[in-house]
Formats: sequence, C-alpha cells, structure tokens
Amino acid sequence: MVTVAAVAVTAAVAALSPLAAAPAVAAVPGVLSVPPPVRPEDRVTVTGDHLTVTVLHAGGGRDGTYELFCHPEAGSHPDPAGACRTLDRNTRWGRDVFAPVAPGSVCTMQYGGPATARVTGTWAGRPVDAVYDRSNGCEAERWDRLVPLLPELRA
Repeated sequence: MVTVAAVAVTAAVAALSPLAAAPAVAAVPGVLSVPPPVRPEDRVTVTGDHLTVTVLHAGGGRDGTYELFCHPEAGSHPDPAGACRTLDRNTRWGRDVFAPVAPGSVCTMQYGGPATARVTGTWAGRPVDAVYDRSNGCEAERWDRLVPLLPELRA
C-alpha cells in the first residue's frame, strides 16, 4: 500500500514539475529513483543585484557608464568585487543605502568638485534611482561612503 502511495505522489510531483516534459523515470519499489538531469534549456537564470553607474565630470578617466552585478560580482565596473562589498557593508535592514541627504541637515559649505553620478537598477530586490554630487560636505560624505562604487575623489 505504501509503495502505491509513493508512486502516486511521485507521479503527481512529476506532473507539476517544470521538467514534466523530460523523460519520465520509472519508480521501482525499493530503488531510489533519480530525476533526469536538468537540460541547459530548462535552467532558470537567476540574476543578483544589478546597477548601472554613470559618472560625469570626475576627471582622470573616471567618467563613464558602468554595469555592476553583485551576487556574483561581474560587469564593466572597474572594481566589481570592491563595489559589491561596499554596498553589502552599507546595507542595513530598514534603511536605504542610496537615500538622499535628509532635508534640514546641517552641512559644511565645502565644495567637493563638479563630479556627478547617477545609480539606477535593483539592489536588495528594490529599485534604485539615486543622484550624487559633491556640492557640500554632506553630499561629499554620501559619495565617499560608496567608494569604490563611485570613484574616489578628494577635493
């Protein structure tokens, strides 16, 4: 009786499986059945976090648009592993790593240069569309917190 139930459950699971079109494996009582290998066309591509970083007016060959993939690290970014580590280190539950400077913040009037950046994409399952500049001390600190995602600049 148990064998009949096991075969029925195996058949039901196989029918609901995305590999249902794959050749069936016969269930033999007392023998462990192994599902067929996953074919390349059946694999689901799982992508990690993806960001596009555009930097302007940074000078020194640092301007450009870069793709960054994390988990695993890849892309055209000059330092994907370092950028992903920095983002992971700055990501906290309930806080937006890309949040703008809070309204009403008291910031030094220290100008950090003309560099600007825009970061778009997906991080930690959430959409990202953040703009960066170095127009005052708060903005420069916000930028520096994400180096090497954003290029290192010192005024």
